[in-house]
Amino acid sequence: METIHVSKIHFTSKPDCSKRLAKEERVYDFLDKLQIPYEGVDHDIANTIEDCREIEKELQIGVCKNLFLCNRQKTTFFLLMMPGDKHFETKVLSHQLGVSRLSFAESQYMEEFLDITPGSVSVLGLMNDVEEQVDLLIDEDLLKEEYLGCHPCINTSSLKLRTSDILQKFVKATGHSYHIVTL
Repeated sequence: METIHVSKIHFTSKPDCSKRLAKEERVYDFLDKLQIPYEGVDHDIANTIEDCREIEKELQIGVCKNLFLCNRQKTTFFLLMMPGDKHFETKVLSHQLGVSRLSFAESQYMEEFLDITPGSVSVLGLMNDVEEQVDLLIDEDLLKEEYLGCHPCINTSSLKLRTSDILQKFVKATGHSYHIVTL
């Protein structure tokens, strides 16, 4: 497995966005508006948790695994945040939610609701879900972490944010709430 290249240049405020996608720039603007501090790095494309190991070292965090899920009818959608090294079993979560046949949602819904693509799934995409189509689920173990790592809606950058800022400021500002689950 080839390791990804992580920039040694950290940023703690909005970086130069002249060569970044508009959706990434909107994340920095939203975080700044909410006065949420962050630390970030740029890196090669990181599609998987394995790709994120170097990022974890650079930012001194555990990267959060984010899964975009739906019910069988594709009428209810969930964003699940869990520790990157934790195993996920759909039947365990399905039982807790009272939802039969929970599965991975198709990328078209990810783009429609969160303005993100596979490999870039992040809680920060909730800022684009203005109609609140997606329910946020957080594994209880993440609540023990002081910091979380996530992509700013693009998987060529990663941010380190305080867990409390995400839950108390960011999620609230998006109009969403969250449900704690045990995986």
